[in-house]
Amino acid sequence: MSFLAKGRVLKNQQLADDLYELEFLAPQIALKCHPGKFMQIRVSEQDDPLLRRPLSLYDVDVDSGSISLLYKVVGQGTRIMTSFKPDDTIDVMGPLGNGFTMPNYPLNAILVGGGVGIAPLMYLARWLILLDCQVKVLYGANTAGELVASDRFSRLGVELEVATLDGSAGYHGPVTDLLKDQDPHEVDSFYTCGPEMMMAEVAEYVACNYLWGECSLEEHMACGVGACLGCARKLKPADVDYVKICKDGPVFNVQAVEFMMGR
Repeated sequence: MSFLAKGRVLKNQQLADDLYELEFLAPQIALKCHPGKFMQIRVSEQDDPLLRRPLSLYDVDVDSGSISLLYKVVGQGTRIMTSFKPDDTIDVMGPLGNGFTMPNYPLNAILVGGGVGIAPLMYLARWLILLDCQVKVLYGANTAGELVASDRFSRLGVELEVATLDGSAGYHGPVTDLLKDQDPHEVDSFYTCGPEMMMAEVAEYVACNYLWGECSLEEHMACGVGACLGCARKLKPADVDYVKICKDGPVFNVQAVEFMMGR
């Protein structure tokens, strides 16, 4: 069930050059949030920009009713969002989409995130820990300054390994290089979100080791409910049918997707 509601901004903090965390109060929505689902945020009362901005759930505090979203400034809409101030009222819709599959028993999970794609993995990690799962996070970014979620993961108590492309923190190289150091016999499931080239490498590792995994896809979403077909794509080129990323996803089994390597 999703809601159209007014949220009260609690904070809108700049974490890095173009990365922000927006936290707002929306108790009715917080009660329905599930890892992997997303929100649609109206960024202006004006008609330009007209469309809402889709953002993954980053973290949720059900007790306080607060919802946090991690976003990157990439255009007009997200730039307007940086002007939100505490106590502002914002128009929000959600939670939307299909989220990650939760295990029925405690398991060992590895979460692989790159850049702002780390966002949906934070709330997922929180849920998995509540289910007594052993959670390891492989977190990659361009630079140390972009590893904005590291402290929060550490507070959760997950095992955290980081990688940066410039070598300023952790392993020097792409985060998927860390996969070679993992023992597939000690892992039950993988969850991933980030650049599709990165997720393709995770999917290959999962397939080669006969494991199970899910990915969260990022697409341009207009309506958020599957009506406009703006986010429709084939998961594999040979597929006859298209899926609506906003409604059928954004989470899919990694083996069901042929990733677009330029994204």
